[in-house]
Amino acid sequence: MANSNITERAIHEAFVELLSKKALDRITVRDITEQAGISRNTFYYHYQDVPALLEDILEKNADRVIAEYPRLNSIEECLTAAMQFARANRRIIMHIFNSGSSTNIASLWRVCEHVITTYADTVLPDVPISEADRMLFIRYHKCACFGLVTDWINSGMKEDYVEGMHRICELKKGSAELIIKNASAERGLH
Repeated sequence: MANSNITERAIHEAFVELLSKKALDRITVRDITEQAGISRNTFYYHYQDVPALLEDILEKNADRVIAEYPRLNSIEECLTAAMQFARANRRIIMHIFNSGSSTNIASLWRVCEHVITTYADTVLPDVPISEADRMLFIRYHKCACFGLVTDWINSGMKEDYVEGMHRICELKKGSAELIIKNASAERGLH
């Protein structure tokens, strides 16, 4: 198992190095095996193809970010977590984003879904709202988080954009709580 982990790490590092130099759709299994110093059979023992490798790398990075945020107390923390994921994978995400691959979208969506669900679990555990309203709350904020982060990625991940997102959070402060209050009031429970 230890050799398997070492080999996977070598494959990951080789792929990330190649991805920092050229577009995703120009990287072949042969490029990766030459960079990692392994055989094609070794690559195929670990991964079906380049998209499977990419998905594994993004999935592991998403899991790492998710583990770092077991509780979230604000929408701003949610955006920060999603942006941390994007920043940690900047080169990969920019190349993938520009290649039109849906793999990074799925991983980013998963991170946004997790951070918003974690936020909802943090602020809603004892709030008497319906499960349907809870799911709408999560869906709305997940889409907002995902939209802001993908727009930021599309802008080239400029730092001044981050300041704008923090300003949006300041302007929206209290809106999530108002949604929760209105949902619980409709049920006659608040």
